[in-house]
Amino acid sequence: MDAFLILEDGTVFRGHAIGAHRETVSEVVFNTGMTGYTEAFTDPSYAGQALCMTWPLIGNYGVCIDDMESERPWLDAVIVRELAPLPSNFRCDMSLQEFLVKYEIPGIAGIDTRKLVRILREKGTMNGMLTTDAEAAADPEQVLSRVRAYTTGRVVDRVTCKEKHIIPPKKNLPEQGDRPGQRIKKQNGTGLRVALLDLGVKRNIAACLAARGVEVTVFPAHTPAEELLASGADGIMLSNGPGDPKDNPEIISEIKKLYAADVPVFAICLGHQLMALATGADTHRLKYGHRGANHPVRDLDSGRVYISSQNHGYVVNEATVDAKVAQPAFVNVNDGTNEGLRYIGKNIFTVQFHPEASPGPHDSGVLFDRFIASMRGEKHMG
Repeated sequence: MDAFLILEDGTVFRGHAIGAHRETVSEVVFNTGMTGYTEAFTDPSYAGQALCMTWPLIGNYGVCIDDMESERPWLDAVIVRELAPLPSNFRCDMSLQEFLVKYEIPGIAGIDTRKLVRILREKGTMNGMLTTDAEAAADPEQVLSRVRAYTTGRVVDRVTCKEKHIIPPKKNLPEQGDRPGQRIKKQNGTGLRVALLDLGVKRNIAACLAARGVEVTVFPAHTPAEELLASGADGIMLSNGPGDPKDNPEIISEIKKLYAADVPVFAICLGHQLMALATGADTHRLKYGHRGANHPVRDLDSGRVYISSQNHGYVVNEATVDAKVAQPAFVNVNDGTNEGLRYIGKNIFTVQFHPEASPGPHDSGVLFDRFIASMRGEKHMG
């Protein structure tokens, strides 16, 4: 069956339908990762978006359920050059086509994804309609007003958990790492408890803490700060999540209270942006975002460069950060945008990238150890 992608500038791509056969309008973005499509498709940060994978062949190793970052995919649609029909991997549970059908995710294959990415890089991220309606594709003007009017909205409310739950610590795990200086001390958090605010959390964030011996209690996004602080947690984690950070004013108000409290806080991606907004800084939208598994970021303290995984369309405007409140901790090597903040006089440390994804493979996992050290009072992060 023919399928069409209609961009808000009127550009039309023709391919064939994959996954569920239904129409959707969403924000079109791209990811430069060569692998990791299962993790990307199940990352709640893609809620409200149609994801184009730049690698030309997707689905060759199928889908392994254990690799999912949440209980289901949250993205609106999938865009690929070629969908592999016969996956080959001993861990494969189903083909990508079966996965998309199971979760009712529509998609399009057979289009020139290179051309699509060039358009998005030159003109910026834009909305698009995925449809099998040939009439709409022949006369896109009839649907462009609808496409242009689309916004992702308050997607955090859609992806957060409904009630709190506990993830117990893992025990007796060996140290891991490529070299002795990079080894992850798996049990250095034994006896500690963390309250994790779920803004659209990836499973591996909690898993990285649990692997270090930490007990993690996951709370819904709109949990009052008083409840988080009264939970008896040794530290608080603010997770990643989807959408424009400014669409979450109620959550920002609660984070202001967490900032005022004397408790260690580690925030990732959306959590990083919300903490910045809560302390008076501003955020702005990137032209086409950072999404992929090979983004270099420099630690301004050590000078070391991490290879990071990223998925965000907004960044903290570093020029608006009060130097008396926070200092830049990381910078994106490619475009110079802010990748992390260290808060003055507080045990608060935030990063824009994803240390749990470990594309290095263990480059930035040390940040979880920094968080654990701050909870133990071994190192002041401010």
